[in-house]
Amino acid sequence: MQSAKLNIRMQVLSSFFFFIFYLYFVLELRVVAKKGKYIYAWPRPMVAADAAVFAFFEGKPKLLLVNRRNEPFKGMWCLPGGFVDIHEELDDAVARELQEETGLTGLRLEQVRTFGKCGRDPRGRVITVTYMGIVQKGADKVNAGDDAAKAKWFDIDKLPERLAFDHNDVAKFVIKKLKRRKVYKLNVKGAGKNTG
Repeated sequence: MQSAKLNIRMQVLSSFFFFIFYLYFVLELRVVAKKGKYIYAWPRPMVAADAAVFAFFEGKPKLLLVNRRNEPFKGMWCLPGGFVDIHEELDDAVARELQEETGLTGLRLEQVRTFGKCGRDPRGRVITVTYMGIVQKGADKVNAGDDAAKAKWFDIDKLPERLAFDHNDVAKFVIKKLKRRKVYKLNVKGAGKNTG
């Protein structure tokens, strides 16, 4: 008699676990399969988009940085940016992050390079797509928001000594790129002649 009761309990438990597994599997497939055909079991890198935004103040080129409100690197300066949402285009992600963290909108941003050195972000494998833009005179007012505690323009020759993530390398790259552009020569060298 006890053997029959035990057998019934085992069948009920087995049916229950099969039902739970079936529900999980069906629901999981519905959610994931609708989003794409290929589903991989191994970890994938995260993607971020960062904005290197310049402005010219009285002939001096400045780079916009934000001070991080949260860890990692809380209290350190970095370029505005953040993670790309799963169904978001890269151009939309960088524009959204720039608006959320600095209040700047409508800026023409150009994709200039991808940075992806392993270990650049302690949260995991993060690859960032870097954009560059130049703010027009009068459109350079910034207001920190979202996960940026502060937003500030820095002279390109007087950046904080250590930036968050690998943004020292990113800043060096975009500043070099800016200096090769005609807009740099027109604003910096032209402004110097007018003031002295």
